[in-house]
Amino acid sequence: MCRWIAYSGTPVLLSQVLFQPEHSLIDQSLLSRMGVETTNGDGFGMGWYPQDTEVADSAVLRDVGPAWNDRNLQEVAHHTRSGLFFGHIRAPTGTAVQQSNCHPFRSGRWLWMHNGMISAFRRFRRVLALAVDPVLYPDIEGSTDSEVTFFLALTFGLADDPPGAVARVAGLVETTAKTHGVPHPLQMTVAVTDGERVWAFRYSGEGRSRSLYVSTKVDALRALHPDVAFLRELLDETRLVVSEPLGDLPGAWNEVPESSYGVVKPGGGVLHRFRPEYVDGPGPWG
Repeated sequence: MCRWIAYSGTPVLLSQVLFQPEHSLIDQSLLSRMGVETTNGDGFGMGWYPQDTEVADSAVLRDVGPAWNDRNLQEVAHHTRSGLFFGHIRAPTGTAVQQSNCHPFRSGRWLWMHNGMISAFRRFRRVLALAVDPVLYPDIEGSTDSEVTFFLALTFGLADDPPGAVARVAGLVETTAKTHGVPHPLQMTVAVTDGERVWAFRYSGEGRSRSLYVSTKVDALRALHPDVAFLRELLDETRLVVSEPLGDLPGAWNEVPESSYGVVKPGGGVLHRFRPEYVDGPGPWG
């Protein structure tokens, strides 16, 4: 499986979050504590929204090597500042190690990254792919279940209703898998953003989802740790959603409940229950 991090809040150098914490994403690429695989060295990616530019869309850097020794990643991360960015390290579940399979995936301003899998994906990949809007289908570059689910979400109205779109994707996957004799096919933690808000989902049909944590509100952390200098530099709305905690600061991390999703946005965050939404047939284009 994979590990990922979503950051929203005070604009910082990407390296401050990706490299500097005690158990940073780069450290996790070598030694994950909570992942299925200890090492996540089969590619990496980061996506961010540039500060103080006229560029509307997100920027993405992806490569197939391990994150821990990539000089281009270090160079970009130490010279790029952003208030919203994604980082992802990959351990594939049966698909090729190639750049087009590295997360995050992008469409316009939207970024999407995933940890988990669709069991027996090869058995019904064609059915799911045919449910993608024909206008969007040519933009699928890789071979992963993660990218197909992203384009299904775009098809099912991600731009207008992200939670509803992801719920319809989950329902379609489970319904399609059932017709192919595959029980409990979906295992996912997903982060998606439009550059202003971040939605993070944790779900599996068996109720044993991959790990996911969200940071405590900054004002509450300052009250707990008044001597921690870096907390005084952060806006109150700064939040992180991570596959596993970046350190051991007491009270800093909270497990995201099973079958739930959260929204991180300016002014605060909200947690909701997540349920698949079951649709009839293979989708609007199948």
